[in-house]
Amino acid sequence: MSTVSPDEQTLARAVVEKMLAVDGFSQWLGIEVLEISPGRSVLRMTVRDEMINGFGTAHGGIAYSIADSALAFATNTGGFISVAMDCTISYPAAVRSGDVLTATAIEESTTNKLAFCAVTVLNQHERIIAHFRGTVYRTPKQHFPEGLP
Repeated sequence: MSTVSPDEQTLARAVVEKMLAVDGFSQWLGIEVLEISPGRSVLRMTVRDEMINGFGTAHGGIAYSIADSALAFATNTGGFISVAMDCTISYPAAVRSGDVLTATAIEESTTNKLAFCAVTVLNQHERIIAHFRGTVYRTPKQHFPEGLP
């Protein structure tokens, strides 16, 4: 297990704070950042009535969206702008209004151009409600090209 330097941790937090400040959709979802470290993010949100579909369960896009935000935050923590290229999701359990979802994203492998990430989404009963996998493209653009503010 590798050790995270204080500089890497500072960069990871600064990147996510910068991203979340302008991410209106994650804000609308009510996402709360619980943990950030290089290559990892843990997010939480509560499912609201307006997120429910005609079947009385949460629209699949809700679990997908918290997982996608977790993917974005985890894969951008290294400081380079990284964007999703391919994502898949499976829904082993239904989500209902009032459920509290926690998404944990972990980079599994990276190259100079790509990163592969697994995200698990649990409800408040620790039941897995979504398995999400994503591939991101790492651009050469940095979040802080002039250094941290």
